[in-house]
Amino acid sequence: MLYLMFLLLLGLVLGLVAVASNPSPFFAALGLVVVAGLGCGLLVGHGASFLSLVLFLIYLGGMLVVFAYSAALAAEPYPESLGSSPVAALMAVYLLGVGVVSSLFWGGWYEACWLAVEELGEFCASRADVAGVAMMYSFGGGMLVVSAWVLLLTLFVVLELTRGLGRGTLRAV
Repeated sequence: MLYLMFLLLLGLVLGLVAVASNPSPFFAALGLVVVAGLGCGLLVGHGASFLSLVLFLIYLGGMLVVFAYSAALAAEPYPESLGSSPVAALMAVYLLGVGVVSSLFWGGWYEACWLAVEELGEFCASRADVAGVAMMYSFGGGMLVVSAWVLLLTLFVVLELTRGLGRGTLRAV
């Protein structure tokens, strides 16, 4: 299980580097779905299965709609992929930056944080996400309203940024 957690963390970092270095919204949206899946896999490995499911469903329902709008408005006939030279150069720079930052903190990282929740089963009295489910249902109403407004604001920001200054989508409003 330790190797699986290591592979999930490595895939998460590599996926985030691929998303950050890719200028095309098509490949960036696909990369974000992969990164969200890897992050939810990490949460499942640490015992938060319900939180992982809720996070993944909210992500797919909310943010991919924004990326669908931005991809539709910024349609390029020949988008740059991960194999093109500018994107590969940016990926190399980002990976170098990740390597430098991780070397600064290398002494504080231990293998205990990569352990899955099943490997510490004899110390657990209940599952970790049981209290989180109750907390989300009791205090989550206000956060749901705030999240809806933030997603709406994000949609308008993305629409304005993709259309440009002279042809903004909110100019008619």
